[in-house]
Amino acid sequence: MRKRDHNVLTNAASLLICGLLAGVVVAAAAFPAVAMSGLAAKASAETFGALPKELTMARAPQISYLLASDAKTPLATMYDENRRDVTLADISPHMQQAIIAAEDHDFYKHNGVDLNGVARAFVNNSSADNDRQGASTLTMQYVRMGIAYSATHPADVIAATEDTSARKLREMNYALQIEKKLTKDEILESYLNLAAFGNGAYGVYAASQVYFNKPPKELKIEEAAMLAGLVKAPTSFDPTTKSGYPHAVARRDYVIDHMVTTGAITREEAEAAKATKLVVKGKRAPNGCVATNKNAWGFFCDYFYRWWMSQETFGSTTYDRERRLKSGGYTIVTTLDKQAQDGADKAVRAAKSVNSKEAVMVAVVEPGTGRVRALSVNRNFKLDNPKNPQNKPHSDPAKRAKGTLGNYPNTVNPLLTGGDGLTGYQAGSVFKIYTIVAALEKGIPLSYTINAPQQFKSEYIIDRSSDAACPGTHFYCPMNSNRQPGGVKDMWSAFSASTNTYFVPLQQQVGAENVVDAAKRLGIQFRVSKENDWANDKAAAHQWGSFTLGVTDTTPLELANSYATLAADGKYCEPIPVQQIRDLDGNKLDVANPRCEKRISTEVARAAVDAARCPVGDNSSTSKCGGSRTAAEVKYQVGKPVAGKSGTTDSERTASLVAMTKQYAVAGILADPDWPQTNVKMKHKPSDGINPPVWQTLKAAMDGKKAINFDPPGQKISLGDQRSIPGVGCLDIERAKSRISGAGFQPLVSSSRVTSDCPAGTAAGTSPSGRTIKGGIVTIMVSAGNGGGDNDNGGGNNGRPSTGPSSPPSSPSRPPDDRPGG
Repeated sequence: MRKRDHNVLTNAASLLICGLLAGVVVAAAAFPAVAMSGLAAKASAETFGALPKELTMARAPQISYLLASDAKTPLATMYDENRRDVTLADISPHMQQAIIAAEDHDFYKHNGVDLNGVARAFVNNSSADNDRQGASTLTMQYVRMGIAYSATHPADVIAATEDTSARKLREMNYALQIEKKLTKDEILESYLNLAAFGNGAYGVYAASQVYFNKPPKELKIEEAAMLAGLVKAPTSFDPTTKSGYPHAVARRDYVIDHMVTTGAITREEAEAAKATKLVVKGKRAPNGCVATNKNAWGFFCDYFYRWWMSQETFGSTTYDRERRLKSGGYTIVTTLDKQAQDGADKAVRAAKSVNSKEAVMVAVVEPGTGRVRALSVNRNFKLDNPKNPQNKPHSDPAKRAKGTLGNYPNTVNPLLTGGDGLTGYQAGSVFKIYTIVAALEKGIPLSYTINAPQQFKSEYIIDRSSDAACPGTHFYCPMNSNRQPGGVKDMWSAFSASTNTYFVPLQQQVGAENVVDAAKRLGIQFRVSKENDWANDKAAAHQWGSFTLGVTDTTPLELANSYATLAADGKYCEPIPVQQIRDLDGNKLDVANPRCEKRISTEVARAAVDAARCPVGDNSSTSKCGGSRTAAEVKYQVGKPVAGKSGTTDSERTASLVAMTKQYAVAGILADPDWPQTNVKMKHKPSDGINPPVWQTLKAAMDGKKAINFDPPGQKISLGDQRSIPGVGCLDIERAKSRISGAGFQPLVSSSRVTSDCPAGTAAGTSPSGRTIKGGIVTIMVSAGNGGGDNDNGGGNNGRPSTGPSSPPSSPSRPPDDRPGG
């Protein structure tokens, strides 16, 4: 409809007459006997001069929608008021006609102020026997709502709704202004989007969904009439309550009759509509992360919410950010991959029920973008009702004795991502990857070997009373978890077998502070205060001997993202739960873009991944994994190129596994969040251990995806500076040692003997034979005899050269004295 021309004199006359009558109408409503006293008219005239010339209408709060990564699957809705603006074309004509019939018959005839209506109200309110009338037009009601929504102070909201002549005059003045600027259709559209319909529904779109579970364009006569009738008194006419239902029906029928009066429908249509039983099919819109599409998705939703609240883009304070989220009307496409998330949810609950005190926590991150594709744990995302608690007794005996309940099966704690005082869990040997990265950055190749003993006496200083100290000393002396010597290992085989006494001397050689720095660059956050102090103090970090064994608190999300960085050739991306955010006007926000930077060189990252293929049963053209693999079933189960690592902490209080392809990095931790000192041994390979949920999640995520191989590292970073090993066959052992050391290697005499043509007690050959890294250990094989003749260059086939660790100076700063993990 085109804007109508307004006669200036007509508008002025209307305002003058209505201004004088406004006080009379309001006063008559409250005090009919003194309606003609002139007091209200005097107040109206005085107020008129103080009115602002322009009305600023703020945009009303709008609901924000969260969707899964397919941009279709609903995840959650968040709102202060459940409202979504729609155009008049998307609203049923019946709804448009019904609201006019209910509130303002002459809407299309007056100029914002209805003189006849004011007069009728005056006459009606003069009698104490009549119900009160207000004479407000739809335009005036729209003004009233607009002032309230534009208010910046509570007093302004009160002023916008108080029953005074001043308020009436203000509404009349602004109504005349608005009618000059907007067409009738624009005013009607704005009104229908702004009005409250009860049950948390604001605007006709929300109302049609809440009460009839349909879009407003599909509303029938009887449905539109019921909604139009609610505007007057949403609580009294609430059709969802027993007391309100008959009033809602009566009010609906009243509106239908008035639709006949206005000519919107025929009498026959009215009678048919009134004969239709009122059935409410919809329900109040879910709000927040405790009401996600699937309850298990609540933990991802909570991570998104915490991320949003940390972004300064959405306001300088947390209050501002929350208001933007719950009233900004955003359409947010999250990173939640439905396929990966559903796979993770199924896997964690198959391992442990929600009633288990042990938490199976799995996070999935996409390498190269940092997009968090799934977060899952065997818990209900729910606040436990203190009046009717469902949570089980606390797992900590001291707290359980006091009657304290645990945080299972219901919790809203950020178990997978940390925060709110939750610092994470010790992850064990998955941290050895950071030692590999630091060593590679120092130029030490994957083929670098160490003869790993059963127990290694380090130069790290700890409390001499610690069980991890060598007897009678203050030196840290870690052992292998199986209490067996590791033997000669390189990075491939040591990582595959998780040999503690390889990685502690390797860390000692490259400097623990450099290992800590590598972990920081890969995203480990150090939430425990004292650990954060050590991580940011090079002297303290230098003495952090147990760091490589994973004694630092971390979360599944951090672990997944750190390994994802390596899968992405060293490109670190900040974990992010969104991939697109659009505002009400359809504009994309840059805050949803990946935030990435190169933190590890491509060659180092590829070499680290090459070593990480060994523990999970995979191989590359360059890897030399050895016979022992801690999680070999992963490759077989997933059926794609994989890399990763398992980890166990002291006394098996936690168990962890990281498994990844080029497309997804999955990290899982099995722990008791309520009682980290648990006496329950956390498992790996059994069905209730951590390994199955991790590889099952990765398998589900990869279903239908193309297998992409990891790029192999270059020869130099894999094998280092290779030199020829001299032949020592049939030489006496001392001469053999001299020849090996003279060629630039470190000789190691084998404790066992091999069958050889050489005389017993002489050198039968070396392991390896041929070539190996400069400065490495060459094992001399000792002959058991059983033959004669010369063998210039005999050899074994399993050992590799090794070099002992350097001895950095000690530091007065003492690291934690945690025992080694597996």
